[in-house]
Amino acid sequence: MATEAPPPKNGTETDSGPGRPTTEQFVEVQKSPEFGELRRTYRSFAFPLTVAFIAWYLLYVLLSNYAGGFMGIKLLGNINVALVLGLGQFATTFLIAWFYSRHAAERLDPRAEAIKSRMEGDA
Repeated sequence: MATEAPPPKNGTETDSGPGRPTTEQFVEVQKSPEFGELRRTYRSFAFPLTVAFIAWYLLYVLLSNYAGGFMGIKLLGNINVALVLGLGQFATTFLIAWFYSRHAAERLDPRAEAIKSRMEGDA
């Protein structure tokens, strides 16, 4: 894994060096309203989608275990409800990943970059 900055030479180094924020600066930024808004923006997107996907997955598992007759209904040839819902799990996973990448690029990344730039400039 590549990193932007090399690790400290030894574990006892306390000087963060030029251009690197101190622990106090990280704590200060963490308490800032801007960082709080970044966290709220992330959570307001990630948590509801996570809950929805887990509910959708559990519905599929429960239907598979307890509604075999329903899941076995043939829709087209040998394609049944279970296969369609199972493939829907894959489609949902990719759709959520795509939505998240768009959300992050539009709303999260610019805010995070602004915080990072300010921290690196202040250090």
